[in-house]
Amino acid sequence: MDRKAVIDIGTNSIKFILADMGKDGQFEAVMDKNNIARLGEGLKETGMLAADAMSRNCESVKQFADIARTEGANEILAVGTMALRSAKNSAEFIRMVKSATGLEVKVLPGEEEARYSYLAVVSGIGLGKGRIAIVDTGGGSTEFVFGEGDALGKRFSLDLGAVRITEEMLRSDPVKKAEVDLAYKYILRFLSENGIHTKVDRLVGMGGGITSMGAVMFKMAEYDPDKIQGCILSLDEVERQIGLYSANTVEQRKLIVGLQPKRADVILASALIVKAIMGKLGVQALTVSDRGLRHGLLYHLGRTRR
Repeated sequence: MDRKAVIDIGTNSIKFILADMGKDGQFEAVMDKNNIARLGEGLKETGMLAADAMSRNCESVKQFADIARTEGANEILAVGTMALRSAKNSAEFIRMVKSATGLEVKVLPGEEEARYSYLAVVSGIGLGKGRIAIVDTGGGSTEFVFGEGDALGKRFSLDLGAVRITEEMLRSDPVKKAEVDLAYKYILRFLSENGIHTKVDRLVGMGGGITSMGAVMFKMAEYDPDKIQGCILSLDEVERQIGLYSANTVEQRKLIVGLQPKRADVILASALIVKAIMGKLGVQALTVSDRGLRHGLLYHLGRTRR
């Protein structure tokens, strides 16, 4: 049996997948979990990972690594993204994880992270025809991949994430309309300044914020990845959810069916980022991919390590 695990250490959450590998990169997930451990909490202000955030996240990585080993994984890959790319003390956290688990965390460059997001779509819902954009919205950054058919075009990462927008601009609780308007205008301007204005035929979105919006749309008391995979999130639905989150305090948002309570504070920023991207790319809807970076990595491992 060829069983592999991927631990994706993000700015907002740690995602873990354990899978049995098949042919040509195909795999069957045995376990797929996440822990909203907030490695990037306060990172914008200090440029450093906080001691308690590092301890919390190291413990979470250790728990996932222990599960993987207990369940018979013959390979465990641990990767880091935006928080570990930007923090001045990333090396300290990487040493902590190495000491606690024996795992060497690989910090992915933004462009490489974007490429694995593309592979996640290839291995899941497929590319379809016409010009496509794939976006992976995270706590600290958003990855973009553009392509047409099998031809992979521009791919890059922008320092635009839900945690950062929330900490810097959406500080009131409940938020004020002026804060929401200012945050949205900032996101639009940031996207324009970074060249996000190419019109596409299809937009695919992934990441915890986007899948959470899908779960809220369906009023999912229990998350169902099969129902989320390939579902359509319309611009009207995104705007409805922005109104919903804006009208409620963080504590009230925690009661919204389908929303993980630990995402309640950052979900509004996620929705604003999604709306701005849809507007800039000229689409009225996006296709949600439950598959993300960890799935793309598994697909890559399966195709390269046979």
